[in-house]
Amino acid sequence: MTNTEPLFFPAKAGRASEDVALQIEAAILAGRLAPEERLPSEREMQQQFGTGRGAIREALRALKQKGLLDIRKGVKGGAYVCKVGMVSIGESLALFLKQHDVAPSALIEFRESVDQTLALLAIARGSAEAKKAMVSMAEEFETCLRQENHDADRIGHLDRDLNLALAGMAGNPIFEWIMQALQRGFSSHDYTLYDTPVYRERTAANWAETARAIAENDPLRARSLIGYHYAMLRSCLNERAAASSSPRVSPDDS
Repeated sequence: MTNTEPLFFPAKAGRASEDVALQIEAAILAGRLAPEERLPSEREMQQQFGTGRGAIREALRALKQKGLLDIRKGVKGGAYVCKVGMVSIGESLALFLKQHDVAPSALIEFRESVDQTLALLAIARGSAEAKKAMVSMAEEFETCLRQENHDADRIGHLDRDLNLALAGMAGNPIFEWIMQALQRGFSSHDYTLYDTPVYRERTAANWAETARAIAENDPLRARSLIGYHYAMLRSCLNERAAASSSPRVSPDDS
């Protein structure tokens, strides 16, 4: 694209606002409009698109709702291209996940496959400092889980931080976005392990051993431990489901 080439072209008659929005979105996605860049004024866009102010404003509103534009007021006001960050992507995906009913078995299957991949990437790409930090965090997590009067909030925070740390060590931002969304979007059902004494003890040891296996660059052991974690989770959920579906026996029936 040369400096003399126009950014936009006259909008198609009959659906001017839709065409304006599509052209602006295409310019953003193609990188012809950079994050934080200000769009031309409404008057200039009217001239470029060959349409009225109403169509321009309707298009800008639609792009703002999609999260592509930020409409600012004041002396330096106008329409600016949004800089989409990891948090906003995670929050959008989290909202989507919350609005759809996902079966625990489907979530466990997905999480296990993701964690298996993350473990391999963390071993290959994670720094020695990051691996050491994760071991320390996992040991703190183990200590919290083994306490008789354990702090549920603290356990929840550590569980989230461990998963985010593992995703961060993979060196791939897409895994981080997905993990952020999973942590915000819906329960991983790991709380069932923490609420059951027998499984809580096993889970405490398993997370610490997994972190050590990653720190020691042992992929086979790390993957085996991750598989064991999700096998425990399936077993725990099945036991709970069976217990909740069993008929209760009243004293008069005995």
